[in-house]
Amino acid sequence: MLPGFASRRRFDDLTEQEVLALAISSEEDDARIYRQYAEHLRAEFPASAKIFDEMAKEEDEHRRLLIARHTERFGDVIPLIRREHVAGFYNRKPIWLTKNLSLDTIRGEAEAMEREAGKFYTLAAQRSSDASTRELLGDLAAAELGHEQKAEELTSTHLPESEKEEEDRQAHRQFILTWVQPGLAGLMDGSVSTLAPIFATAFATQNPWTTFLVGLAASVGAGISMGFTEAAHDDGVISGRGSPIKRGIASGVMTMLGGLGHALPYLIPDFWTATTIAIIVVFIELWAIAWIQNRFMETPFLRAAFQVVLGGALVFAAGVLIGGG
Repeated sequence: MLPGFASRRRFDDLTEQEVLALAISSEEDDARIYRQYAEHLRAEFPASAKIFDEMAKEEDEHRRLLIARHTERFGDVIPLIRREHVAGFYNRKPIWLTKNLSLDTIRGEAEAMEREAGKFYTLAAQRSSDASTRELLGDLAAAELGHEQKAEELTSTHLPESEKEEEDRQAHRQFILTWVQPGLAGLMDGSVSTLAPIFATAFATQNPWTTFLVGLAASVGAGISMGFTEAAHDDGVISGRGSPIKRGIASGVMTMLGGLGHALPYLIPDFWTATTIAIIVVFIELWAIAWIQNRFMETPFLRAAFQVVLGGALVFAAGVLIGGG
């Protein structure tokens, strides 16, 4: 058996004191997580930061009540037991340690925290055959339900609809700047810039395998180049475009995929079959670019399609003419 699992206790084997100690440590952990979220959001989303400050205070209050109950029943010495010590107990993913978390991600994690805790305590209470333990777990389930209700009250108090809409707009804008914009630039570069070398090679050699190798090299090389360029030219501090690593990944991966889309058909041994499929893929890529521009960049679809298709057609024609000549 793996050491990490062998050392875990089953929840059913815990004593009432240990269950109470587990609840206390869980409340402490959740309070720290909420404070971490609040600090992360304070500069850009102060209204949401206030919500997590208040939720952390609520966790502190529940911890205080639990400690008082433990002291009354079992004395001052609280056993050291945490979530990771109990098999099957819900664990918090260390997402709060990640930098540049989006507002929607934090809200979703907080909602999951309350939901998982309430569900766990409710199910645990239903499975318990001991009356006092069932009562204890029922109290904990009710406490978690109170947390959820309190969160709704805090949202209405600190985050009115106008401020929530503004924070959502800022979060959406950050998503566009960090992921969509560099990814779109990469997709356009990979799809368009690799057309000339791939189709020039195709018509010059009429060898699908050679064409595929040229396309693979061009796509991977362009992806690496675009990824490093995007990550290095702007650290995102002044421009507010977000993590350079995330932008570099978005740009590099999409650049590579844009080129590979019309290189992969040349794995087909028949030259004209591969070329026909590659041309169809090119048009799909160009229309996808136009759709993304319209969907996320609010560019009129017809204008985006005209620009992308015209540019792609010119590069494609250049590749065919050079290769055919």
